[in-house]
Amino acid sequence: MTTYPAVRTDPAGSADPAGSTDPVVRTDPAVRGDAVVIEDLGAFIIAGRVKPRPGTGPETSARTPRQGVQDGVDAEAIGFRRVWLSERWNLKEAGALLGGVGARTERIGLATGVIPPTARHPLHAAALASTMNAAYGPRFVLGLGRGDGGAIGARTGLRKYANRATEDYVGIIRALWRGETVDYDGPAGEFGGLRMDDRHDGPDPEIWYGTFGMPRGATTAARCMDGVLLIPNLTPEATHASVLRLREACEKEGRDPASLRIAQCVITAPELDDTETRQLCHARALTYLQAPGWGETLCAMNGWDPGMLARIREHSQLKGHATLADNVFHRSELEEPARAVPDRWMDDSCAIGSVPECVDRLAAYRDAGADEIVTYGSTPGQNAGLAKSWTRRSVSA
Repeated sequence: MTTYPAVRTDPAGSADPAGSTDPVVRTDPAVRGDAVVIEDLGAFIIAGRVKPRPGTGPETSARTPRQGVQDGVDAEAIGFRRVWLSERWNLKEAGALLGGVGARTERIGLATGVIPPTARHPLHAAALASTMNAAYGPRFVLGLGRGDGGAIGARTGLRKYANRATEDYVGIIRALWRGETVDYDGPAGEFGGLRMDDRHDGPDPEIWYGTFGMPRGATTAARCMDGVLLIPNLTPEATHASVLRLREACEKEGRDPASLRIAQCVITAPELDDTETRQLCHARALTYLQAPGWGETLCAMNGWDPGMLARIREHSQLKGHATLADNVFHRSELEEPARAVPDRWMDDSCAIGSVPECVDRLAAYRDAGADEIVTYGSTPGQNAGLAKSWTRRSVSA
């Protein structure tokens, strides 16, 4: 088993003492002051499960909502193009947290990555995006995806969405933004007399799709989305194949392929110690691999052994629960079953090691055709050095 050494032993922004609920205040100059906007680099904030108070281990072993808002502020100072937040129905409601970031920043993009359509009535989704742009300027991205849509739909009564329903859902939202009254009965649900009496000024928010980029998802993206967020743990080769499918789908729909922006989400662990690296990479990947359909697709796209996937899923800590381990455990609590995830899989699909090594890995995804890279798992502050080196690379290229 590989041991991932930390080049830097005191990363900026260590966790607050146990029991504190105040956000981390960083003193590292890398996260202060004006920064050049890095047009092809975004960052997730509070990746994975959130906790109500900081942890005592590595910085990312627990991330609170208040720390997440501060991470968004840091991301703007570092120069990230935009921040992404995956919504959960606990302490990660997207509008509340991204609104907090928007109120404390001036220009950084604010994106949901991703909201299942079953989580929001289309009028609610349209109002969220419209309100964000009205309050903070034209910088909101409504990121949609199936995610845990089935579980959420069971709780809300909204239908589980397939691709056609997602396309119709997007069409309803865009019609509402145009000021139209919507009467609809179809795959996306039954809605009568929907209308937004007031809307934002300026351009409409963009709508993106979180997807693997497989054929059906590529078709949906080409038909109705402004951009695509490719899921984590794809290898550069898998990313390249997805990019080709997405571009070809655009051509089939008579759309300029360049009009669909493609971002690749990449787990980054720059100069982090072995414990934190394994929590961010192996343990987080474990929660994806366990998910029915998701794990099989990752193996098929990356050329990973499905027999190994079956063995990973057999760990006793992952069995005996009515839901996925990700809904029961934080990744810091999955250290033991995460040992079954092969190091090679993570080395092939994450950015791990020194800053130069991480820069080279991100460059491989750009070379694979991604227009934008989104760091995932580690905080924006932990990626400050990576972002600085990435900027230097872009200038010298």
